[in-house]
Amino acid sequence: MKGRFAPTPSGRLHIGNVYAMLAAWLSSRACPGGHIALRIEDIDIPRVMPDADRWIMDDLAWLGLDWYGDPVYQSQHGEIYESALRALASRPMPEAATTADPVYDSSLIYPCFCSRAEIRAASAPQEGDGFTVYPGTCRRLLLENPDEVRGRLAADAQHSLRIAVPPAQSPLTSVAFEDQIFGTQRFDLARDVGDSVVRRSDGLFSYQLAVVVDDLLMGVDDIVRGRDLLRSTALQIWIRRQLLAAGFGADSVQGFGGVVGPGTDSGTRQQPGQNPSTANPRYTHLPLIDDNAGRRLAKRDRDLDMGALRESGANPRQIIGYCAWLLGLREPNRTNRPSNPNEPGKPDSGSDSGPVPMTPDEALQLFRRNGWNALRVDPTDRAIEPSAMTHLMDCRDA
Repeated sequence: MKGRFAPTPSGRLHIGNVYAMLAAWLSSRACPGGHIALRIEDIDIPRVMPDADRWIMDDLAWLGLDWYGDPVYQSQHGEIYESALRALASRPMPEAATTADPVYDSSLIYPCFCSRAEIRAASAPQEGDGFTVYPGTCRRLLLENPDEVRGRLAADAQHSLRIAVPPAQSPLTSVAFEDQIFGTQRFDLARDVGDSVVRRSDGLFSYQLAVVVDDLLMGVDDIVRGRDLLRSTALQIWIRRQLLAAGFGADSVQGFGGVVGPGTDSGTRQQPGQNPSTANPRYTHLPLIDDNAGRRLAKRDRDLDMGALRESGANPRQIIGYCAWLLGLREPNRTNRPSNPNEPGKPDSGSDSGPVPMTPDEALQLFRRNGWNALRVDPTDRAIEPSAMTHLMDCRDA
């Protein structure tokens, strides 16, 4: 198995990032020959903070979370993403693929002239995962008035590029996958996802395209991340299928040498019996780490970022032990401050042991015995407060 760390260099890692990275490291390393790559997701240039990539690598090394090979930077893959976009554009619009007499012959990729305000006004409210389902305005425009679309493009009207998903009632619109924690997941691409941006109007490629391309070409077959990306996984499966159908892969891209690690295939085709594979990865989506207000822990929460924790005197074993505890990994023969299972991160007089300092290798031994069992039983988000740093610092080595 090959996993990946995929941090955005927009600031210092916080305890929630370390929790997710430890989970990814454990998942890949628990498999014979498993290893993990480091990808710096710096494609959204306005969000990038100078030197944040070096802070990330320094923190990972300090924690003992190693990775295979040189770090990969998305900002260096512009030509590769262009190649992927061309491959997708060679595929037909889903209607053309499923209709005997298509109304129009168009590409899977089409221009969108809508502003964010227009999309928000026309879209139905969605779940709290930050996902907005596009109402299909410019797809209908292309269907009903292709000359208008050509005219706007000739006039150099600002536009993004979207990938079309299958229409409602199409047999292709249902996507299902098995998640290691949340079980079978099913999404209707037309209803739950909608046509999504693959290149923004400012010319930057979208996360949804870049992550699929890089996972394919890096040979990643073990994807571990937060449960807020469950819906995005359905979209990414659709993009992956279309890229593979277009023949896109490491063998078709120049200049991607040195990224695919040992023991991984190039990601061009799924072979019989390969499960998981780069064509069909294993997915694990984690409960989120929230602050005391129920908001997802963010880099604005400075008390729990790695800079503050290291300055306060925390050592790597304390932080790894605390994150292992959040992942439900318990050391049966050792106790520390007991925890309240109804309020993770808060001490109580319950029977569960609190976090115990440990190395990544010690956490790996627990994971090999227990896997994701505790999170399957209780997959609710974990809530911690900045004061949890005191709890963490009380986890003294025995």
